[in-house]
Amino acid sequence: MARLSAEQPCIHPECEITESTFGAYVEIGKGSRVVHTKMGDYSYCDRYADIANAKVGKFANIAAFSRIGATDHPLHTASCHHFLYRSNDYWDDADRDEVFFSHRKSRIVHIGNDTWIGAGAMIKPEVTLGDGAVVAAGALVTKNVDPYTIVAGKPARPLRLRQPRHIADRLIALAWWNWSHDKLRLALDDFRALTADAFLEKYEP
Repeated sequence: MARLSAEQPCIHPECEITESTFGAYVEIGKGSRVVHTKMGDYSYCDRYADIANAKVGKFANIAAFSRIGATDHPLHTASCHHFLYRSNDYWDDADRDEVFFSHRKSRIVHIGNDTWIGAGAMIKPEVTLGDGAVVAAGALVTKNVDPYTIVAGKPARPLRLRQPRHIADRLIALAWWNWSHDKLRLALDDFRALTADAFLEKYEP
């Protein structure tokens, strides 16, 4: 019997889930924190991932110890410490700075379909990873990443294309990530055996 299901996500022990929604066949690895996030069908994160304020597409592969939507501290004020906005943790008569938290929550990260984020990578707020993009392990992504582009480094810079641009454009147009579960199963052998070009030749309308 298949381990993952369309009805409910597979959430491993010791996870912290806050105001987040999950599509079909989603898996959340042990000890991960997922906050204010929408995760699309078939996407998963491995152990101890930290995902906040994100919209994750379908078939995203998020490796262990990666951090998406890493939050910032205020730099324009006299202090950058969180006593400024988590003030109620320090004084009984002080409130949290809800304006600060609302602003932080609004800085959404967009992760495209069929993306791969390597172990220990960090994606900063308001960054968009295009469909098919790959982030190397340990990279620090501060700027948008084009579809089907591989980035690496601190800060991350384009390393090479995952697919030639004309193939990438055709894959995006095909949008196989929107296929039904049954259609994916029927095409499984071709996903495994064919190059992207050959796959497109067979399945493009």
